[in-house]
Amino acid sequence: MIEFESSGVVYAAIGLATLAAAVLPWALRRAPVSWPIVFLGAGATAFALLPQLPDPDPVRYESVAVHLTEICVIVSLMGAGLALNRPFSFRTWGTTWRLLAITMPLTMLAAGLLGWWALGLGAAGAVLLAAVLAPTDPVLATDVQVNRPLVDEGAEDDQARFALTSEAGLNDGLAFPFTYAAIAISLAGVAPGGWLVEWVLLDVLWRLTLGVLGGLAVGWLLGRLFFSGVPAAKRLTENLQGFVALAAVFLAYGATELAEGYGFVAVFVAAATLRSTERGHPHHEVMHSFVEQIERLLTVAVLVLLGGAVARGLLAPLGWVEVGVAALFLLVVRPVAGWIGLTGSSTGPRERAVVAFFGVRGVGSLYYVAYALHEGDFTMDAERLWAVVGLVVVASVVLHGVAATPAMAWLDGTRRRLAGKPGSSSEDPEVAGTRA
Repeated sequence: MIEFESSGVVYAAIGLATLAAAVLPWALRRAPVSWPIVFLGAGATAFALLPQLPDPDPVRYESVAVHLTEICVIVSLMGAGLALNRPFSFRTWGTTWRLLAITMPLTMLAAGLLGWWALGLGAAGAVLLAAVLAPTDPVLATDVQVNRPLVDEGAEDDQARFALTSEAGLNDGLAFPFTYAAIAISLAGVAPGGWLVEWVLLDVLWRLTLGVLGGLAVGWLLGRLFFSGVPAAKRLTENLQGFVALAAVFLAYGATELAEGYGFVAVFVAAATLRSTERGHPHHEVMHSFVEQIERLLTVAVLVLLGGAVARGLLAPLGWVEVGVAALFLLVVRPVAGWIGLTGSSTGPRERAVVAFFGVRGVGSLYYVAYALHEGDFTMDAERLWAVVGLVVVASVVLHGVAATPAMAWLDGTRRRLAGKPGSSSEDPEVAGTRA
């Protein structure tokens, strides 16, 4: 066995991981293997072979799990909002609204029923499972999302990448009311008299409203402060590098949380609002690149620890029923719900299939289960819930990580071929379906 005689081993490992985080996304850009798979496997291998490493048990160290996943999600939400090139409107974001208003509720209903019927969870546990598995992930879905902001003001994202990015940016925050509902049921019981009114007024209406308003305020303020007037004339914006984006992350999240609003919603709204300011300004790409690098380092830490938790027995409580539920959720529930949600839209069938399939589950789900178990009373189901959610996330990392590169290459290749045919264009619903 390897013995740690100094902290040099730890620092060397951090250095190697950081170098790998910089190189692997480029090295694997055409391979049917994503870099999250590599770090997940590396974490599992390291913690399996080195028993001297501390046990990364999320149940035991729930506070660490909450805050590490929390900061990873809010940084990734800023990156997602900054990457979007399509200006906001209710019409052009039609696909997003369908995924949020139809696909997400259907997914939650199915997940809750599976938790209650197949897994035998109580009401609080079933509601929590539904809320935890509801959001798609802006952290681990980079291979199927918008890559970066474009300086061309007329540029737009293709429909599949735009839909997956905007959906992930918003449904992370929209899952919070249902997480609070699960916590309330765990503490007050199923009877709605003890929690329903407060939940509707505070957890749904008040918190969501403040999340949107807080994000708009911070994004508008920073946009006007650094992209117009004196700062622009004095070239202050260029000298700030990506710190404006980082300031927006923590200002939007912190201020909104202090006012009892949803910080996740505020961060994404702030990012989209900031992106709308001087849309053609090249500094948007600088900010996005800065945020992306921080996000990747945080994601590496989460993945390595998740792999370590798996190696140390996170999935031990699982049986064939839980495995079947995870497979059913990823292979049937999300694809079917996604297809239903987009039925009737102008999205072409190819892109509809990609959007429906790539409902990546990841760090957002880990955050919600960690937060709920920290705040509520799920003592009897804590280890089992962590095991089920961990399995879904690990399976999603592997399944979607392997499928992402060939699927997006197929979609892009099809789009280019059809765009090159006489009489076809980027507005062809078979090619892009970019408008709804």
